[in-house]
Amino acid sequence: MCGMKHGGDETDSGIPIDPLYLPSGKYDYLDDIGFPGLFPFTRGIYPAMYRERIWTMRQYSGLASVSESNRRFKNLFAKGQTGLSVAFDLPTQMGYDSDHPVAEGEVGKAGVPIDTQEDMDDLFSDIPLDRVSVSMTINATAAVILAMYLAAAKKRGIPMAKLSGTIQNDILKEYLARGTYIYPIGPSLRLTRDIITFCAVECPRWNYISVSGYHIREAGATAVQELAFTFVNAIAYVEMVSRHGIVVDSLLGRVSFFFSANRDLFEEIAKFRAARRIWARIAKERWKAADEACRLRFHTHTGGSCLTEQQAENNLIRVSIQALAAVLGGTQSLHTCSYDEAYSLPSDESVSIALRTQQIIARESGILNTADPVGGSYFIESLTCKIEEEVFKEIEKIDRMGGAVSAIKSGYMQGEIHRSAYESQKRLEAREDKVVGVNCFEEPSPRRGVKTLSSDSRLGERQIERLRRHKNSRDHLFVAHRLDRLKKALKGDDNLIPYIIECVESSATLGEVSDALREVFGIYKGA
Repeated sequence: MCGMKHGGDETDSGIPIDPLYLPSGKYDYLDDIGFPGLFPFTRGIYPAMYRERIWTMRQYSGLASVSESNRRFKNLFAKGQTGLSVAFDLPTQMGYDSDHPVAEGEVGKAGVPIDTQEDMDDLFSDIPLDRVSVSMTINATAAVILAMYLAAAKKRGIPMAKLSGTIQNDILKEYLARGTYIYPIGPSLRLTRDIITFCAVECPRWNYISVSGYHIREAGATAVQELAFTFVNAIAYVEMVSRHGIVVDSLLGRVSFFFSANRDLFEEIAKFRAARRIWARIAKERWKAADEACRLRFHTHTGGSCLTEQQAENNLIRVSIQALAAVLGGTQSLHTCSYDEAYSLPSDESVSIALRTQQIIARESGILNTADPVGGSYFIESLTCKIEEEVFKEIEKIDRMGGAVSAIKSGYMQGEIHRSAYESQKRLEAREDKVVGVNCFEEPSPRRGVKTLSSDSRLGERQIERLRRHKNSRDHLFVAHRLDRLKKALKGDDNLIPYIIECVESSATLGEVSDALREVFGIYKGA
């Protein structure tokens, strides 16, 4: 759980805060701050920012069945959502079909289950995929989910070139923060590479990777660690793919990022500003990228770990502050958590309030009136510079280790995240960090009648029955033939995405494709 320092003398990352800020000689206006839309993009990646183009409102959603999830998508669009973000259940993320013994009790619990091409078709039923930007948070099974999505579009006659959105495809952070990995690091990176190189040619509007700091932060990292570890992972991806013939400037234009917004309003604003400047300088100094290719585009998700079960209504205020930080920090898209997520998947009522939070900020706060309204704040600019300084120190340390993959294999980044999480929990339990309703201003009835989502307990059983019908109705020999072709390709160096598309179009399941990869690649045993 994230908390705020009780004395107010330092940020969440331990950066000292002065009682008063004055003009500083630590930064140069033109070199460090500049203008919106110009390198190093501290003030935003577009000249007019939200005066010209508002951020995409993209609520992260996935319920216990494809039909319920489709209903939620349509409901959110009717309420003004402008992009889709799909949450998958744990078996789907880990490459298991819903009828696998390992999946028992987890089907549809934390997102939508996707076993087959039919599931993907129904998930996006009556949603115009050529006109809607779709984000899918998936990593270990990203290649299979992408293949199903492309096949779903093909069945509707929609060319790949018209699809827009992103598939997260950030496997490195799974090894250091989240844990939904399957295969060893090398083969996993091959899948990441193949997705990028395939989409670079076939899907020109698709962001083929979204490098995630959010899950790193949720695991307990500080704001500085969130940026540093995210950027070293991004460096690893760019340098891996650039060795396979993609021009860096072209590659960078479709790399996006995914960050958390936590409670420290000013540190978070400064973090986003620093992130743009850091990435711009990395791109310029390491790869001699053109200015336009140095733009950092990012999605923001308000901090799930900041939500409390106690006095859950207070989460409404927490989310509002975090969303404000993201918008003042210049995000390109935003998810706002629902206040009841400490209990369950969000209800229709709570997810509607979460969306309305964004809409109120956009339409009633005056934030749209000028580009970068916080630019020039002595405090924010000073904090931005300090975060940048600390992040570069951490990046340089990991560079000396040999980069992100070496730092993961040694356990360095995992250890640093665990240390930060431990120290944060100690401060919380010692009441040094204050969380209202948890360790201060407690009330005897902390749950006070919060209505939670009521889901049919039989939906998981229905998904398994749906899967059984699918398996019984297909051409088993044809499926086996396609899976054998994939296994042979796994032993060579061909791009794997066309083979995986063939498999899912033949009615192979997500679990069967993942098992084929397990058979050849093996599984990751840990650092």
